[in-house]
Amino acid sequence: MWSFVGKKQKNCDPLNPDDDHKGDWWDHVAYDPQHKLVLAVVPGARVTESVEEVVGEVEDRLDGQPPDLMTSDEYPVYETVIGTAFSQPVVAPQETAGPGRRPLLPQRCLDPGVTYATVRKKRQNNRVVAVDRTVVLGTQEAVDRVLKGSVCSRTINTSFVERQQATARGQNARQSRRTYRFSKDWEVHESMSYFTRYRYNFCWPVRTLRARGTEGRWQQRTPAMSAGLSDHIWSMEEWLSFPVIQRN
Repeated sequence: MWSFVGKKQKNCDPLNPDDDHKGDWWDHVAYDPQHKLVLAVVPGARVTESVEEVVGEVEDRLDGQPPDLMTSDEYPVYETVIGTAFSQPVVAPQETAGPGRRPLLPQRCLDPGVTYATVRKKRQNNRVVAVDRTVVLGTQEAVDRVLKGSVCSRTINTSFVERQQATARGQNARQSRRTYRFSKDWEVHESMSYFTRYRYNFCWPVRTLRARGTEGRWQQRTPAMSAGLSDHIWSMEEWLSFPVIQRN
């Protein structure tokens, strides 16, 4: 999700050291649409390192198991990073070295469960007139099988994370569009991005996640409750005071 710090990128001077941490700033977000859970967020420039970090956090939190289906826009870095994170190096047989340069990186074998697709929206007069969907990693049959069993959607899309982005903009005035409340300091901007996204998981009940209780009444639930990470809605004080490092 795009935002900016201090000034927009077109107004930054690459020769001015004061503009080093100003300009376009992106929230790289991994989102679980079934539980409405933000798996990871990495604020920063839209560079390979940011994508590697967010994909690496997803891999770590899922214990190395790839999600059933991953979707994104057409930013090409995602394909490379996902393919590297969810694959294994191929051990080449020992052979006598022949002429020519040896490959710098070993070949990798993609995990059979990896499926990744992209969404490209074509716009005309600021309106979406067509949507192109492309399977990048995995097979169309595997994607169709995942979508058939999905409780969220029957098509390849990015609408769920886009809806969460709208919620994040509404909760974080620094990321609102056409506002004078934009961030002036990148460290504060980064901190607020983390605060908004992860507070949402534990403290924000989502209407579409509510479930009927034993007495037939609707029970409000947060994404963390839906994913089995919590059994109640956390207060702000509880969430802020919860120790990051658990000690036995």
